[in-house]
Amino acid sequence: MAIEVRIPTILRTYTDGAKAVEGSGDTLAELFTDLETRHPGILARIVDEANGEQLRRFVNVYLNDEDVRFLDGISTKLSDGDSVTILPAVAGGMA
Repeated sequence: MAIEVRIPTILRTYTDGAKAVEGSGDTLAELFTDLETRHPGILARIVDEANGEQLRRFVNVYLNDEDVRFLDGISTKLSDGDSVTILPAVAGGMA
């Protein structure tokens, strides 16, 4: 099963500069574990192991343009050909 994962600029140091990589897994958790085997260090930037292995608070993940927090989070099921986008949350405003 091939799943395209779009990588934000801030995490491309783990993917040797690649904007997108392929991975596999039946769920997001399995996909991220698969990515870790080829891109060591990336998992800790996406998943907070100290918080029950949930997505980090300031990381947004989209499955085919739908926010996985409104699906099943890290347990969201994947299908062959899906596209996963990882985006760091951006905050700002006036002080």
